[in-house]
Amino acid sequence: MRQTRFQIAKKDIIALFEEYDKNIFSYEDISKVLDKNRRFWRLPVNLTTNAFIGLLTDYTKLKRREFSFPREKIFRFAWGDTSAFSLALNLKKDSYFTHFTSLFWHNLTDQIPKTIYVNYEQSEKKLSNAGLSQDRIDKAFSNRPRISSNIAVFGDYKICLLNGKFTNRTGVTEIATPEGDKTILTDIERTLIDIVVRPSYSGGIYQVLNAYKKAAGKVSINKLSAMLKKLNYIYPYHQAIGFYLERAGVYRETQIRLLKKFDFKFDFYITHQMKEAEYSKEWRLYYPKGF
Repeated sequence: MRQTRFQIAKKDIIALFEEYDKNIFSYEDISKVLDKNRRFWRLPVNLTTNAFIGLLTDYTKLKRREFSFPREKIFRFAWGDTSAFSLALNLKKDSYFTHFTSLFWHNLTDQIPKTIYVNYEQSEKKLSNAGLSQDRIDKAFSNRPRISSNIAVFGDYKICLLNGKFTNRTGVTEIATPEGDKTILTDIERTLIDIVVRPSYSGGIYQVLNAYKKAAGKVSINKLSAMLKKLNYIYPYHQAIGFYLERAGVYRETQIRLLKKFDFKFDFYITHQMKEAEYSKEWRLYYPKGF
């Protein structure tokens, strides 16, 4: 039987993909590979990207992966076996792991995550001139927290894409995984800030407190305080962070005192919609009774 041009070029095609320093590709990536190598591989001029992908998935290690989010479907093409974490990090440009997923990579939780949180930042915007008031804080925290529904199910995991505020990737770092791969995520200081800002993406306030306990000896509170100032949140999250540091019972008073250098103009809340709350005068903070 006469071989097709693809079958003749198959060995060279496989060799090229094996040489890449990545194993996850977008549709555009595959299209560029075809355009660049079509003549060398002597593939038909009328061979489309879709048809080329079909041949690759039929006759090579390339696998098509589909992610159905509420407002869009994202397709990625994996060369060989790849983890849900690696695929999740390749869904949006310049994205990074955050919240509970970062807790997992930093060994700050005993739980195995079933939701993978990935953040890709919004474009830079002008800061709002609207002043903060006690009424605004009270109203905001009496309601349910805003929780993203931008979730796709992939195997045993849910992947949540968060389009977070612009930070110019403050506190984003790269670490080596136990398997020897590299992954991009928020560092410990940024993670400890993020989980206070959004405990609903972090397993809840008890998981947040547990993470603060586990982070002792690993985190720089000086660095965390400086980063918090740089992030410039409207709400006084320093009050909640200071409370967590104190409640964790493993930090020095000199470390906790750094959070007391911020302004304390308003009463604040550790989480939303608390039915029964207690109040810390020291931190001007409401927290659930018995916490």
